Amino acid sequence: MSVLAAGINSGAYKLVLVLHIMCAIVGFGAVYLNGLYAAQVRAHKGREGLAISEANYAVSSVAEYLIYAVPILGIILVALSDKVWKFSQGWVSASFVLYIVGIAVSHAVMRPGHKRMNALMRELTSAGPPVSGAGGAPPQVLEMEAVGKRMAAGGLFLDVLLVVIVYLMVFKPGA
Repeated sequence: MSVLAAGINSGAYKLVLVLHIMCAIVGFGAVYLNGLYAAQVRAHKGREGLAISEANYAVSSVAEYLIYAVPILGIILVALSDKVWKFSQGWVSASFVLYIVGIAVSHAVMRPGHKRMNALMRELTSAGPPVSGAGGAPPQVLEMEAVGKRMAAGGLFLDVLLVVIVYLMVFKPGA
């Protein structure tokens, strides 16, 4: 069997399928548990929490590239399938639409929110301990709570969206 032959049983198709699955596992896997990192940041205040958050941001930034590769490899799989899979099939088109929605939420809520959280934590850690007698939480803390709520909602939405996309990929309704 030639690696360049078309069809879902060809070597080329299987190679791209492995790459597609690996990019999905590593890329989405790296960001799927970001809520656990957020819990660790809350448990470790100050510089330690900031270090955890910055490490999570760095890992998520690398994962982004793998996540971007997933639909590209998916398009190649459809092209290599010798018309077994078509862009007109509901599960294929729905998966692409949901992916685009997920990327939009990531870029509108998650990435800027995480950047802002890191900036606010840097401000707090560089400011030193609060002045004695100062009432209430610093403004950074209040903003972090608001940003954190948006990110928690966005993260939950993205987690559910990913489950729906995986369902479509596995069961291929309408195929």
